[in-house]
Amino acid sequence: MSDFKMPALGADMEAGTLVEWLVKPGDRVKSGDVIAVVETQKGAIEVEVFAEGVVSDILIPVGERVPVGTVLAQIDGAGVAPPPVEPAIVAPKPALQALAEAPPRPTVAPQVSRRKITPAARRRAAALNLDLETILKGTGVEGSIRLADVEAGASVARPAPPLTRRGLDLSQMRQAIAAAMSRSKREIPHYYLAETVDLHLSLTWLEAFNADRPPIERILPAVLFLKAAALALREQSKLNGAYENGVFLPAAGIHVGWAIALRGGGLIAPAIRDTDKKTLAELMAAMRDLVERARRGNLRSSELTSPTITVTSVGDRGAESVTGVIYPPQVAIVGFGRVATRPWAVKGRVESRPLVTVTLAADHRVTDGHLGGLYLAAVARLLQEPEKL
Repeated sequence: MSDFKMPALGADMEAGTLVEWLVKPGDRVKSGDVIAVVETQKGAIEVEVFAEGVVSDILIPVGERVPVGTVLAQIDGAGVAPPPVEPAIVAPKPALQALAEAPPRPTVAPQVSRRKITPAARRRAAALNLDLETILKGTGVEGSIRLADVEAGASVARPAPPLTRRGLDLSQMRQAIAAAMSRSKREIPHYYLAETVDLHLSLTWLEAFNADRPPIERILPAVLFLKAAALALREQSKLNGAYENGVFLPAAGIHVGWAIALRGGGLIAPAIRDTDKKTLAELMAAMRDLVERARRGNLRSSELTSPTITVTSVGDRGAESVTGVIYPPQVAIVGFGRVATRPWAVKGRVESRPLVTVTLAADHRVTDGHLGGLYLAAVARLLQEPEKL
């Protein structure tokens, strides 16, 4: 038996509201299935399960707000259904005849058997002020009443109005961002580095790549930034992971959190899993999908819990540089400013070149400026070889 708990969808989350169950007791689930929707400051998040088996009990009803770590449901990993109640043994015909011929016995009031009920179900029934006699059938072993039976009986007795997803609450999100960033600056000893990179080769290659493709298949410069940042982590893996309980935990994969600015304000950074292994076309499709779903408040829990580093790009309308604040428990954040045309020395002469400022904010408890500088140098080198990205 495994517990399905309210996940921590970021360092700023303390509690969430269950707005929808997508399974019921008895349903079989496998790892990666979305089984519930939880409302947080970041909107309605589809929560996945990472166990396999049969849903045995749903413990938290729709509409209830509970702290992170609260058990929401239980999954029977064995996936064994409750054994059926054995049928009553039918007496053979001679015994029935003997019973029919026997003299009548005095009438005795029938003895009422006590119904079996699990402790959790009894407590929930008391909290709901639900008469257990209204539950006609228990689904547990030998007909015992389980928590799921109490919830089902309560929904029949007092059907609750459907709870709608509220979507993004930008004021709450802003408070959550402020809390997380305040914690980051208070607890993490940041150091900062910057590198200016000549994008002449990258943009020339990109222009040729996009020339014969329809708009839907074209790639933005931000995709080159994302892939270069991910590949450089293969060389400097100490920037890719988490710092928890006084220890750095290196990540098994490179899952870059892509910072997305939301309309009306707010910021969210869901992960693109295995960023370093995806092609540029796959990354472009993943970025489009994330931006679309993030802006309508429809992300999955794994996309918010799995980033191993964050990359932010301010785009064409942003500032020339951006210095980020580390999102705990990550240990680094990479920023790409606006591409600006400026004078640049090339082989002893000054030319007009497209330049971008790449910044790194990293955790001094894990790395230092030397390693951070090597990382930025790797990013710059990779952007000089766009055909290898």
